[in-house]
Amino acid sequence: MVFSSLPFLFLFLPAVLVVYVLLPGRLRNGFLLLANLIFYAYGEPVYVLLMLASIVVNDLAARLLQRMKPSRPRKALLIAAVALNLSALGWFKYAPLLAQTLGLPPVQVALPIGISFYTFQAMSYVIDVYRGDCRPAKRFVDFAAYISLFPQLIAGPIVRYSDVAAQLQDRTLSAEKFSWGVRMFVIGLAKKVLLANQFALLWEQVSADPSAWGTLAAWCGIAAYTLQIYFDFGGYSDMARGLGAMLGFDFCINFRYPYLSRSITEFWRRWHISLSTWFRDYVYIPLGGSRKGKVRTACNLMIVWMLTGFWHGAGWNFLFWGFYYGILLVVEKFLLGSRLEKLPTMLRWCYTMVLVMLGWVFFASPDLSAAWAYLRVLFGGIPGQNAVRLLSWLPLGLAGVLAATPLAAKAWKRLDRSAAAPWLEALLCLAGLLLCTASLVSGSYNPFLYFRF
Repeated sequence: MVFSSLPFLFLFLPAVLVVYVLLPGRLRNGFLLLANLIFYAYGEPVYVLLMLASIVVNDLAARLLQRMKPSRPRKALLIAAVALNLSALGWFKYAPLLAQTLGLPPVQVALPIGISFYTFQAMSYVIDVYRGDCRPAKRFVDFAAYISLFPQLIAGPIVRYSDVAAQLQDRTLSAEKFSWGVRMFVIGLAKKVLLANQFALLWEQVSADPSAWGTLAAWCGIAAYTLQIYFDFGGYSDMARGLGAMLGFDFCINFRYPYLSRSITEFWRRWHISLSTWFRDYVYIPLGGSRKGKVRTACNLMIVWMLTGFWHGAGWNFLFWGFYYGILLVVEKFLLGSRLEKLPTMLRWCYTMVLVMLGWVFFASPDLSAAWAYLRVLFGGIPGQNAVRLLSWLPLGLAGVLAATPLAAKAWKRLDRSAAAPWLEALLCLAGLLLCTASLVSGSYNPFLYFRF
């Protein structure tokens, strides 16, 4: 899989930024589109054509919808546009699973990187134009640059056109914004390289043979994956926001310390916020939301979460993962409710984290049978032969737990008031880049987990 390492980004990014800053504002979107296509073609040269086809089809559909008066043909055009988007996504992502399920000959289809993200962005654009929430892009190059925007193209966050429409027309580059972007990029890179990659090593060792490691190690292993996926995806989102700021864009926050949540409902208001709000606004609310009684609300929640699970991957384990969270959210909404809020804060946090970690078992496992096997070890009380080796991971685990909280951000706010703050910030950024570079050179594990979604 391409983008298995980050060196290309270190060569690509400085060259793009230098040219981008020097260009007049009216030429930047055109150059940005070219840079986006080069970035994507580095890993997916053939599938650049697929992305361009998606851009052309959705741009045309939006312009036609804007010109048409409310009518059945207008609605039919919207349905056709959405169907085309979903058909492309369905073929590349779910054809192998469908063939396997139906007992048909195996279908080998390479999954284009980022197709789930840019397809959802394109669909939200067409739907928003249909609803009248935004107007079509004035220039084709603006819309094409938006869909292919390289900072968040591969793994989100899902940026809606209405959120960046004004920025596509006129955005300001400033030293302050660029400096913030560099800091955010380095923070995200450090989360990925210095934390996520290291936790991945423990998870890979334990998950390869959980029975040999035993129950205690199995819990440590899934705890490591819990931190890995947060720092992996959260790190990429921070990098995307940082790169966006360097280019003059403001992207939405995708994570708000989700592991501080005290309910599953709160967790999904803090985790992958752009995806949760996308399903809320384009699936849950159109289905009726919570306005049509308890039974209908429960059904709507289950539909949304089954789709959320299926969106993440073509496997029954992902479908079950979505079903699992749908059930939990229905139970919290209609059964636990105020009872959960009356419990002590620590007990609510423990309840949430245990359920989240159990959910990650299904998410991380290659299939359902592997997930059930891991769960049997988690609750089997199996003694392990390698448990003593876990002690060497304790310092990293503590660092990961602290980094998943706002303590570092709060500490920096206090230091930021001092006169030495700019110099300290520059020193920390440089040290972070050097450490990440050294780790990349010496390590072999670099892929982002969410690249496969």
